[in-house]
Amino acid sequence: MPSVLVTGCAGFIGSHLCERLLADGYQVVGLDNFDPFYDRRLKQDNMGGFFQHSDFHFLEFDLRAGTEALTRALADTPIDIVVHLAAKAGVGPSVREPAAYLENNVLGTTHLLEWMRLQGVGKLFFASSSSVYGNSPQRPFREDQDLLQACISPYAASKLAGEQLTYTYHHLYGLSVLNARFFTVFGPRQRPDLAIHKFVRLLRAGEPIPVFGDGTTARDYTFVGDTVDGIARGVAYLVSQPIGFNTINLGNSHPIPLLELIQAVGDAVGIAPQLAFQPMQAGDVDVTYADIRKAQELLGYAPRTSLAEGLTLFINWQQKTSTSPLQA
Repeated sequence: MPSVLVTGCAGFIGSHLCERLLADGYQVVGLDNFDPFYDRRLKQDNMGGFFQHSDFHFLEFDLRAGTEALTRALADTPIDIVVHLAAKAGVGPSVREPAAYLENNVLGTTHLLEWMRLQGVGKLFFASSSSVYGNSPQRPFREDQDLLQACISPYAASKLAGEQLTYTYHHLYGLSVLNARFFTVFGPRQRPDLAIHKFVRLLRAGEPIPVFGDGTTARDYTFVGDTVDGIARGVAYLVSQPIGFNTINLGNSHPIPLLELIQAVGDAVGIAPQLAFQPMQAGDVDVTYADIRKAQELLGYAPRTSLAEGLTLFINWQQKTSTSPLQA
């Protein structure tokens, strides 16, 4: 089986993906820089189920270190395909630290692409984001719609820049690329700062849940297992296909309004939510809504996990880990 380099392997999505690829028989090389955005011990826990797997090799590395440093770090490590998940995440923090997001997400991606070019690694799955659509009035969001003035946060701009870079390397050097725009992924191992994780903690602490805006903003919540299935299908597609370039949405095609989400989380936890309305946050979009027909046709992608089912799986996981001071 091919060897896959997974950047961001210790994160929420990356750790689930490594487990899936190892189960599918791939050799997996995982790379992560343990960005201090949240406690590195949580990321180490994420890798606990596969870190000792005989087909897994881990490398702690920061892509900002440059192409030459990456070449030295991966010396004598054969790689057939790259899944690039590593990025500085979060819309709100990117508004406060735009330079850090561009340095990590654009410059880091450029270093990786240069390494691929120099080493002759010709296949890339690039993790983009639904944030690139901004507040586009065209819904559901389609991969071929105009994004020239869509991005309304530095995070979104950094992800769209990454997509443009992958096209440049496809055009100039024949890199085969599948760009995937993720839509509000949730589930076990979710980052502590993300909405569902935060809501559960607040409910159990008897504290009100902040509602930014009037509660009608909506997100296309997609369970992590469905997103990972889409990535795994994308890897298999890249392995089997000649040179190409495609962009797909990996969402659930079912936006959930914020107030409906909060009520669903309250029902799953068994606690009635208290609400604290606040102004909209800078950079937030009104709605995300994925048209997933292209991913269905190209990969056979078909999300199967409902919001209620996904919340139950998340809460079961969160209850098992809530005794840890890291999750408190």
